[in-house]
Amino acid sequence: MLHRFKQAANAIGGGLFLTLFVVFIIQITARFGFNKPLPWTDEAAVILYIWVILWAAAVVVPEREHVVFDLVWNSVSLNSRKVMRIVGNLMIGGLALVGLPASWDYVRFMAREGSPVLGIPLMWVYMPFVLLIVALVVRSAWAIWQAFKGIGLEAELRI
Repeated sequence: MLHRFKQAANAIGGGLFLTLFVVFIIQITARFGFNKPLPWTDEAAVILYIWVILWAAAVVVPEREHVVFDLVWNSVSLNSRKVMRIVGNLMIGGLALVGLPASWDYVRFMAREGSPVLGIPLMWVYMPFVLLIVALVVRSAWAIWQAFKGIGLEAELRI
């Protein structure tokens, strides 16, 4: 089940990126090939860029692939790593959890505004931000659970 979720998330992310690329090519062709810039391509590219970045950060890129500063992590004992993992994830997940209601309220409030050219409700433009906040809470809770079980505390070689 988890494997299928990852495949679907990757497919959606790839589809978003492919759509962004196609819109970008249309934009370049219209602007420089025909000297007729299309306003909708600028807006679509910005919206798709927001979705690609937030979607990838929320559901595509695994935690181990995010940028980390692990100099201290690699120099301390397993017990210290456990404490660091729990405290760090409590802070990140806790702050995300505290900010979730206000973020949802704001995104929902933006439903009354539309994008200037395409008229897409801004709620749908910024919806992946809420998804990212929820993903932070879930990932943090999972990392805390794994830390209590002693999983994932070994030093990793990052290149």
